[in-house]
Amino acid sequence: MTGPEPVAQVLADARALAADAAGATGVRWKLAESGRQLDANLVHLAPGEHIATHAEPDLDVLVLVVSGGGLLATAEPGEPHTLAEGSLVWLPHGSTRSITAGDTGLDYLTVHRRRPGMQIRPSR
Repeated sequence: MTGPEPVAQVLADARALAADAAGATGVRWKLAESGRQLDANLVHLAPGEHIATHAEPDLDVLVLVVSGGGLLATAEPGEPHTLAEGSLVWLPHGSTRSITAGDTGLDYLTVHRRRPGMQIRPSR
């Protein structure tokens, strides 16, 4: 026997969440529905705040700038990439990146495949 059919739903108004994000840096919303295959977070960076240089070894990540602006630095030589409202960025797994908010702050949505949960396995 199968369970109920999944139903599409509107989860949030990203612009409204971003407008309420004045203040501290952090996650303002996250996808928490059970049975999901994706993870998503709406992140707010206050003006001048940044996400330190790092690489995600396993997952591709999409970033959509909801409001504000900033800079995306990568391992690619040259100037950092400018981020503005509506910018859509693909960060392939293994790529090095950092994000810095501009003068008005930065609100962006990240989406990637869900990480598997921790599993307890019997010892051998």
